[in-house]
Formats: sequence, C-alpha cells, structure tokens
Amino acid sequence: MASLPTLQEPPVPRGAGGKLRFDPTYGLLAPATLFLLLVFVYPFVYGFVLSFQPNQGSWTSNYATFFSSPRLWPTILTTFKIAMPATLINLGVAVPLAFRLRVKSKYQKWTTAILVVPITLGTVLIADGMLTYFGPKGWLQLVLQSLHIVTADDPIRLTHNYIGVVLSLIVSGFPFVFLLVLSYITGIDPVLARAAATLGANPQQQFRHVYLPLLSPGLAMAFCLAFVQAFSVFPSAVLLGAPSGPTRVISIAAYEAAFEQYDYSMASCAAMIMGFVQLVVVSAALGLRSLFYRGPVVSGKG
Repeated sequence: MASLPTLQEPPVPRGAGGKLRFDPTYGLLAPATLFLLLVFVYPFVYGFVLSFQPNQGSWTSNYATFFSSPRLWPTILTTFKIAMPATLINLGVAVPLAFRLRVKSKYQKWTTAILVVPITLGTVLIADGMLTYFGPKGWLQLVLQSLHIVTADDPIRLTHNYIGVVLSLIVSGFPFVFLLVLSYITGIDPVLARAAATLGANPQQQFRHVYLPLLSPGLAMAFCLAFVQAFSVFPSAVLLGAPSGPTRVISIAAYEAAFEQYDYSMASCAAMIMGFVQLVVVSAALGLRSLFYRGPVVSGKG
C-alpha cells in the first residue's frame, strides 16, 4: 500500500549567509497598522491616561466620584437594561428567520435587499421616522383612534421612554444581526443535516445537534457585535427616550461631562468604564461559546 505524501511547511525566506530576509509583502500591512494605531490605539491610551488625571483630588478621584454619585453609576445599569434586551430580541428573531431563508431563492434575495435599507438610513433618520409614526400625533395613533382602540387623551406611549429606545435599537440593529447570522448558516454544509436525518433525527434534533453547535461561534460573534453597538447608544436615547430620566445612558453621562461641564477627564473615565463593561460581556459570551463546539466554524458545501 502506497504511503500518503507528507505536507511540508513552506520555506522561510533567507538571504545571504542564512539570515532571515524581510518579506516585502509584509509592507502591505503598514497602512492598516498605522490606521489602527492612529484611530484606535492612540485614542484609547490617551483616554485611559486622561481618566487618571482629574481636575481635583487624587489620581483615582474620577472613578471614586463616578461610583459614588447616584447620578452617574446607575447609568451602567440603565444602559445594560436597554442594550441586552434589544440584542437578545434581534438574535432570537434573526436565527429562525435566517434558518428559514438559508436556501438560496428569490425570497432570500428580496428579504436581504429589504433588510439592508435600515442599515443605510442611520440611527438619527430612524429615530425621526419613529417619532413621526409612533408619536402622540403619529400615524399609528391616528389609526388606533379611528378603530376606537385608544383615545386621544390616553394614547399608547411608544416614544420618549424606555420602549422607544429599545424599539429603535431593534430596528437599526436587526438587519446587521440577521445578515451576519445568515452568512454563518449558509456556510454550514446541508449534507450534515441529511446524514443526521438518515440516522433518525427529526428537524428539531438536527437543529440542536448539528446546526446549533456549528452555528455557536457565529451566534457569539453576532451577539458581541450587536451588544457593543447597542451599549454605545446615544442618538436614540436622546431623541426617542428621556435623557434626564429613565433612558439616561452612560454615553449621555460622558457627553455631559465633556461638553457641558468641560471635564474631559471625567468623560474619559465614563468612556473607560463603558468599554470595560463591554469587554466583560464580550469575554463572557466568547467563553460560553466553547461549551457548544470546538472545531471549524463552518464546513464547505462542495
């Protein structure tokens, strides 16, 4: 029996005398590296250092003030109560819809095209449209009043409160989550589910034991990206919520510190705390991902 050929690693480029030679292709990374350093790394390091340089007090005064102030530290819980439900709702609706549309068809193309529209509009335009549609004098209220479901004196409150902000995050975030989940589901080889069916697995068992383990890395990534996007909510909380009341999120606290109190050190402190909370949630989600499946994310279709 012939032996199988062994795979060999590509040779490392070496110059004269056996010294390692620099590969010019690595120079292509220079623009991206420079962009990351200037746009992400430097602002983060600068803000982190600035947060420990308060206008008054010791180097930890900003953090002590934030966690001792009844107007500042509750913004963490408020933001979490807004971002987490919106993220879970988007993910919970996107998974069955993407699973249903995983087979290429004209419905998949039309649905994908329609769902791209909210991404192109932006949060401000979506908030303005929701004010026109869900406001006290909006189209929805007028239709409900014409059907005698509600009265003009007692309309359904869907704006300038908690519900309005969550609805805005769902409308703006769902297309992004759906397209991301759809890309993962369509990358799973359908032959695996057919093989499970030949062994007696019903559709529910196929999803639980075949699709869900392979889809868990994609779900974790979609959850992380959607949560980070929702946790940094600002325009929706101002336009559709009550920025001085139940929807005073941590980004509003950072804005007030920077542009109303002109305390950039405290604003940096709020931004660092917001980033730390996001990091904790993202790390937990990525850690739970390993409980489902360890291996390739998707399998080829060919």
